[in-house]
Amino acid sequence: MSWLKEGLWNGLKTTWGLGKIIFPITIIVVLLQHTPVLPWITELIEPIMGIFGLRGEAAIPLVLGNFLNLYAGIAGILSMELTVKEVFILAVMMSFAHNLLIETGVASKVGVKISVILTVRIALAAISAIIINLVWQGGSEIAQYGMAPVEEVVPEGWMAITLLGFEKAFYGVVQLAMIVIPLMIAIQFLRHIHFLEKLSRWMRPFTRLLGVESNAALTLAAGLIFGLAYGAGVMIQAVHEDGVSHRDVTISFIFLVACHAVVEDTLLFIPLGINVLPLLLIRLFVALILAIIVSRMWKKRTPVEGVVGVHD
Repeated sequence: MSWLKEGLWNGLKTTWGLGKIIFPITIIVVLLQHTPVLPWITELIEPIMGIFGLRGEAAIPLVLGNFLNLYAGIAGILSMELTVKEVFILAVMMSFAHNLLIETGVASKVGVKISVILTVRIALAAISAIIINLVWQGGSEIAQYGMAPVEEVVPEGWMAITLLGFEKAFYGVVQLAMIVIPLMIAIQFLRHIHFLEKLSRWMRPFTRLLGVESNAALTLAAGLIFGLAYGAGVMIQAVHEDGVSHRDVTISFIFLVACHAVVEDTLLFIPLGINVLPLLLIRLFVALILAIIVSRMWKKRTPVEGVVGVHD
């Protein structure tokens, strides 16, 4: 049962690391909400955010999610009172575009152009938000954030405001721990039984649908299960050892930037009180259609052309 101990330890370490991000960010955002600074900033960007069906202050979790990670973005959401529609739009946008600095760096390591990855991710986030805002007429009720305390009365005085920030931060970390720890245990178990290698074999018919060679299956499997950041080592090794072509690795990453870490990223949004199934289906559908379109437009080269060399 060494995998159980290692998974539990990894879960605790991950929770501690995420807590150090989520806790202070939640408190800071709650404090800023009760100062003239945040209202002034949100008023400036309100017209731009309105295009996506969001209020100006919703830019904060977007910025946190894009430049830090999903956990920071979720912390920003937990500190605000938003409608279900706004939370869902933010979740979709952050699903497509988050942790851009690190995850884009992973793509560059396997020879995919940074400009391609950034353009795809930012465009998917913006276009999806605009479409959802135009199509969905409901979701006007205030989102309920699971265990988070309900702000029934506006807090008076900095002591009460700070206490509210600590409450929201604490419940946010607890809820994520309830997801992250079992998830890390499950991932460790999957590694123990070599599930990734088995999954890559099962995915070979899927690679044909995408129009890429079967040697890209391990790269796709690693990204789908572990994500771009966590699965970076597996993906880089797979590309290097399996000789995946530049075309195939680019198409694979176009799919993965739209849909990766499908278990973890989906479960993390549960505390926000939204239906995560449509979120997952949107990611899968968009990733599949986009990858197939690019594959059909980008004709295959001869086998000796365009083999990727992994950068150091």
